[in-house]
This record gives sequence, C-alpha cells and structure tokens, in this order.
Amino acid sequence: MSGNGRSVLVVDDEPLILRGLTASLGAAGYAVTTATDAASALESAALRHPAAVVLDLRLPDMDGVEVCRRLRQWSDVPVIVVSAMDSELQKIAALDAGADDYVTKPYSAGELLARLRAALRRASESVEGASRVAFGDVVVDLALQQVLRDGRLVHLTPTEYQLVATLARHPGKVLTHAMLLRSVWGVAYQGETHYLRVYMARLRRKLEVDPSRPRHLLTQSGVGYRLVIDEPGG
Repeated sequence: MSGNGRSVLVVDDEPLILRGLTASLGAAGYAVTTATDAASALESAALRHPAAVVLDLRLPDMDGVEVCRRLRQWSDVPVIVVSAMDSELQKIAALDAGADDYVTKPYSAGELLARLRAALRRASESVEGASRVAFGDVVVDLALQQVLRDGRLVHLTPTEYQLVATLARHPGKVLTHAMLLRSVWGVAYQGETHYLRVYMARLRRKLEVDPSRPRHLLTQSGVGYRLVIDEPGG
C-alpha cells in the first residue's frame, strides 16, 4: 500500500469528515491520528512528529493559517490545507504561512491521496537541499550558481538567476507572489507583481521549449508560480 504505515495527522472539527478521511487514508496504508482543534493538533504534531498534516482552516479555537504558521516555526512537515473556502486571498494566506498545497472542498479521496503522495515524495527526496535541480533539458546548479541547457551555459542576469534558483529550491511547491518578491527583490517590493510577470516571461524564453506553453515554469493563477521538475502526467 502507498502509505507504508507513515503517520498522517488529520485536523478537522467535523466528525463525518474525520471519519471519512481516517477510512480513506487508512485504506491507503497510512497510520492516521486526528485532532479536532488547533491546540490538540499542535500538541500532537510536537509529540508524534507525523509524516504529513492534513489541515482544515476553520477550527474552533484558532484559524488554520495560524496553525500552519506556528508549525513552520519548528517543523518542515508537509502540510496540505483542505477548506471549503476557495478565494484566492485565502489560498495565498495559507501558502504564505507555509502550507505545501491547498485542496478545496468538496474533493475526491483520490485527489487528496495523490497530493499527499506528491508532498511526501518531495519531502523524502529532500530536493530542497540538493545542489543541482534538473527539469527538461535544464540544470540549475545551486552550488556553482549557474544554469545549463543541453549542457551549455545559459546567460542569466543576477535577478533572473535568483528567481529560478528560488523556485528550484522548492520544486513542485507553489511560491506566492509575496514570497518570491521578498526572496528575490526584498520586502520593499512585495506589491510589485509586475516584476514577476516580466522576469518569468524572460526565464521562459530562455529555459522553456515553448515559452507560450510552459511545461516547467508554471503560473498558479492569482497566487504565484511553481517549478515542475517532472514531466506533466496530464
């Protein structure tokens, strides 16, 4: 089974949802622990060190975004937010707080399991700590601070390199506009989203086979960007 006994902490205050998730995750081979409020969720995460957290945003004692923010103060555990709230602002807030993914209710068990597998795979591969990240015919060498395409050096400006390197350190993860602007340009530029549009267009021209239909440097509409290092599965 895909779960291989790995532990998942499910945080939701609705008993029916907890039972359903416990059943579907258990059937997939995961060991499930549940919590119905933020306080018990944070305590369980600290004591049990789960492999992943599935977190609802509406909790009786604390907003799920704040739970995620507190987890990120001491843990890199993959966090998948599930919520009936599908506004872009809510998604941005959760991702900015450190969530790895965001699934909108209602969702299928298959979708959630696929996203969970992807999050766990990224964590286990520890790509964020790698010195070389490859996608398509491109290699980003973080140690040498250079980018190769088909084995040949690609000329990038310092800002272009910092942008693709930031994405390469977090492959598969959506990085919000604010996160990218803060990382590449600094806190004074967090409202300048047009910078990102311009520089992403430049990177796609230099690194994508078809810049008009990018396969790796992808836009998450209204939220941010992510780097896909695997070939899309459809």
